[in-house]
Amino acid sequence: MADKANNQKGEASSSKDQQQQQPAAKPKPVLDFAALAALSKLSLDNKLPATAAATAATTVAAPAPVVASTSDGPREHKFWKTQPVPQGSDHLPTLKAGPLETKELKNVKQDPFKLPEGFEWHLLDWEDTNHVEEAYVLLRDNYVEDDDAMFRFDYSRDFLKWALMPPGWKKEWQIGIRNSKNGKLLAMITATPAMVSAAGTELPMVEINFLCAHKSLREKRLAPVLIKEVTRRVNLCNVWQAVYTAGVAIPTPIGVAKYWHRSLNPRKLIDIGFTGLHGRQTIQRLNRLMQVPEAVSTPGWRPMEEKDVPQVFALLRSYLSKFKLHISFQEHEIAHIFLPRHEVVSSYVVEGKNGKITDFASFYHLYSSVIRNPKHKTLRAAYSYYNAPGTLSLQDLFANLLIEANKQQCDVFNALDLMENKPVFEPLKFGIGDGNLHYYLYNYSLGGPCDPKDIGVVLV
Repeated sequence: MADKANNQKGEASSSKDQQQQQPAAKPKPVLDFAALAALSKLSLDNKLPATAAATAATTVAAPAPVVASTSDGPREHKFWKTQPVPQGSDHLPTLKAGPLETKELKNVKQDPFKLPEGFEWHLLDWEDTNHVEEAYVLLRDNYVEDDDAMFRFDYSRDFLKWALMPPGWKKEWQIGIRNSKNGKLLAMITATPAMVSAAGTELPMVEINFLCAHKSLREKRLAPVLIKEVTRRVNLCNVWQAVYTAGVAIPTPIGVAKYWHRSLNPRKLIDIGFTGLHGRQTIQRLNRLMQVPEAVSTPGWRPMEEKDVPQVFALLRSYLSKFKLHISFQEHEIAHIFLPRHEVVSSYVVEGKNGKITDFASFYHLYSSVIRNPKHKTLRAAYSYYNAPGTLSLQDLFANLLIEANKQQCDVFNALDLMENKPVFEPLKFGIGDGNLHYYLYNYSLGGPCDPKDIGVVLV
């Protein structure tokens, strides 16, 4: 079941006279068949509001949140041509809404796919601290880094357990490949359950994530067999569809979103080479421009608590229902996914009179190691997650999230132009990135393409 990704990184802003600067380096795959970085720097053709453009900085380089891919060349399409996905953008409008193929359990392969000699399958158990540590090390050392080896993703152990152990998670969907002689974990892929509403039909699906193989195995073509094996295991549980994202275009995206970025700590971003000053800009002017208030002033604003779960569930179900493709959260999932976890996920509510929760907002934390920098070791990014405005506007919710992310010492705040997000970006001094995030459905058609504003899915 197709490979899945996360998002993209980049920060700062730009104006027309920045176009003569050297643009940020383009990314390259860490693996031919695993995680592919898709840099998102700020577009040099983008205009910020006049107050922002005067003191904008330009992004130099940074890694993108991981994008899994089977390849970035022609052989990628040989694999995808064998899968139940639309075969080209011209094919999308011709498809009726619904599954692209129908299979029966009796026809699903019962035995695991064969691996090359020297490798063996192994299931990963996230309740086993040794397995978590092995996965952490594999991802830390082999997942994604930028072209110039300046930044490398560093998913925390707590983040991995949060992302991979939602209610209903299955050990048999957490797949590793080990060296058959010494037992070392060399590759992995994961699937987690999700209920998804697609063009009015609610379906059990999976999200595919953390497709990764050791750097020394780039030519072993492990990704296709990992994808086929996780598909087989998911199918055996009578689940036939998936939603996933990638920074690269493979057959065939149902929609394409862009990242926008808001600087919170310009001085640090410049120090680590993530952004650069332009022309007569000064760090003092840029700091003043990007400064946010020290505290949220909204009455009733507070971190989410356990008692809020039923009302948050109702808010999210109501808000997300307006989008053609969206996650259909179940009440028993809300506590695990959204209750605040230190440096993993931050969620907030607005409590009105008589204890009524009127608004909800959240972001998650994804950090990168800063390589060979004597001053800084970590780049701290916040990513907009799910929001549900009520008495507040969505712009006011985002403004509050910027304050909270800054209080938690995040350096940059990133968000996709999904749902109703895009109109809030320029007023809040976000700058547009140049990276795209493609959305895909495996074995399902919406009956045509989907605009970002019709997508209510955010995958970590």
